[in-house]
Amino acid sequence: MDSDDENIEELVEGPLDEDDLPHGFCTVTYSSSDRFEGHFIHGEKNGKGKFFFFDGSSLEGFYVDDALQGQGVYTYEDGGVLHGTYVDGELNGSAQEYDGEGRLVFKGQYRENSRCGECWIYYPDKGCVFGKVNEDGEMTGDSVAYIYPDSKMALYGSFVEGELIKAQLATLVSTETGRPHFEVTPGSSVYSYDKSTSTCIATHALLPDPYESQRVFVADSLIKGAGQGLFAKTDAGPDTVMAFYNGIRITHSEVDSRDWAMNGNTISLDEDTVIDVPQPFDQTDRYCASLAHKGNHSFTPNCKYDPFVHPRFGPIKCVRTLRAVQKDEELTVAYGYDHESVGKNGPEAPDWYKQELEVFQQRQAYPTGQ
Repeated sequence: MDSDDENIEELVEGPLDEDDLPHGFCTVTYSSSDRFEGHFIHGEKNGKGKFFFFDGSSLEGFYVDDALQGQGVYTYEDGGVLHGTYVDGELNGSAQEYDGEGRLVFKGQYRENSRCGECWIYYPDKGCVFGKVNEDGEMTGDSVAYIYPDSKMALYGSFVEGELIKAQLATLVSTETGRPHFEVTPGSSVYSYDKSTSTCIATHALLPDPYESQRVFVADSLIKGAGQGLFAKTDAGPDTVMAFYNGIRITHSEVDSRDWAMNGNTISLDEDTVIDVPQPFDQTDRYCASLAHKGNHSFTPNCKYDPFVHPRFGPIKCVRTLRAVQKDEELTVAYGYDHESVGKNGPEAPDWYKQELEVFQQRQAYPTGQ
């Protein structure tokens, strides 16, 4: 995060002293194509200045005797930002990092440019990991915790490089010193990393997620002909994660090549992967490790699908509320089929969706009471 010490000054724009060294506010371009703009005293950086690196990143702060001292701001090429404390040009002290959208992704300590001590790693979905990093700056150890988006429920135990190895259900408890403390739930199940494959949905298919179990349940849907549905077990505010959508991981081409009848529980994860909950795992007596696939479609949903980094399942989707929901209210999502007509058959979607869309559009065109 600093310019290469072996960089050679190629071009100096600004005032020079009697020895032809930068003196005052100058712009110096180096052989590496890095550029520095700031104040110099007889060839050494002194005062406020900013490096512009060849890869698009930058480093700004206050320099003393050619070294960055105190608070500095490093901006990554993707727009992410690190606010840190520098001593003699190296990160030493507290630091906070934000992604390109301004979301906090790290809070902790650095020593000689490496993470050290107790640190927080935050995910965009509002889950996070807390623990003491090892000598390589990795979240590895036996006292690490993944904390769910409610900032209370946790999985506490062994992690390697941030990946769950073995943990138990715990509760995050505040302490007088402000240091996080975790109380393990007596008799808790043991959870481990269990990312699905194209053939295995989960090693422990009947082990429910503890966070999800507190927030949703499955019952007969209130929507005619929809079968089972997903319901709120408790009141929840807007933007609350309610359930998780895990399943086997298949390709888009596999989904596109088969009949719609086989795609009832598929959801796109990214441009390469589709998550699927096939038969017989659509039955809760065969699979209940996650339940979001039980959510039914609505053109006026109270929830949405969002990406989620799960400690057990890895990258998946979750169901997140769009508005406040009440206890026992059915949770619905918009399935998101393409509404653009394709030939005579209309949208590229199953027949039931086309029928529901037609009814919905008619109601929109001719509202009741008008």
